[in-house]
Amino acid sequence: MNWKIILAGLLVFCAGILSASAELKRREWMVDGATRQALVWIPGSGSTTNLPLVFVFHGHGGSMQKAARSMGYHQVWPEAVVVYMEGLPTPGALTDPEGLRNGWQQDAEAFGGRDLKFFDAVLSSLQKEYKIDPKRIFATGHSNGGGFTYLLWAERGDVFAAMAPSGAFSVDLLSKLKPKPALHLAGENDQLVKFIWQSRTMRAVRSLNGCAETGVPWASSGDLTGTVYPSATDTPFISLIHPGPHAFPAGAPALIVRFFKSVNSR
Repeated sequence: MNWKIILAGLLVFCAGILSASAELKRREWMVDGATRQALVWIPGSGSTTNLPLVFVFHGHGGSMQKAARSMGYHQVWPEAVVVYMEGLPTPGALTDPEGLRNGWQQDAEAFGGRDLKFFDAVLSSLQKEYKIDPKRIFATGHSNGGGFTYLLWAERGDVFAAMAPSGAFSVDLLSKLKPKPALHLAGENDQLVKFIWQSRTMRAVRSLNGCAETGVPWASSGDLTGTVYPSATDTPFISLIHPGPHAFPAGAPALIVRFFKSVNSR
């Protein structure tokens, strides 16, 4: 019996198991009679306790698969549980008035609160299945998903350690927000969600968080420039600005993960 060949075969077999276990898993939840789905990344067996949890929300017309490919938070932070949620066909405020493409509710009462209920169901099941660190739960999303991130802040704010909306703005929700560490990503040439709209939201959040009037340089990458506005109440705000349009920039996830990690280390 050639033990070297057997051992080599076992190693290949084990590597295959580990590789398969490291893939994104498609999960389903039944919420108010509708099947909802998400792609979920679970860290390898070496990380089993106090797991960070990141919720990711695609923009209008997006999908969980596209979000996983274009954002890839699980590749930047493989030690965290990462959930790429998928919306349902939803009329868009700026595009798709017929509601043919996937999106998210933008106020608490819309569509019977279906997406808030979806979030609740996913959070509850993951907390039962894995040892999630309650002090390291985060949300981020782009465009319509960024708007839903603000809605989660308003309606489920106590759950989260920090928020990182992108390419979005909030007006009606601002009065419901409680101070919380936040990062906002915006493009100066965004022709869909105007930069001036986002700037007003960022100023309002800085005021809410009791931040300094003047920011100081934070991390930067390529065309992305970060500025942090310190807060005496430990609720800093970071503006992450790029010169581009509405598209989500490739370098953003690494900086957003850096921000999330800094929240836990303060």
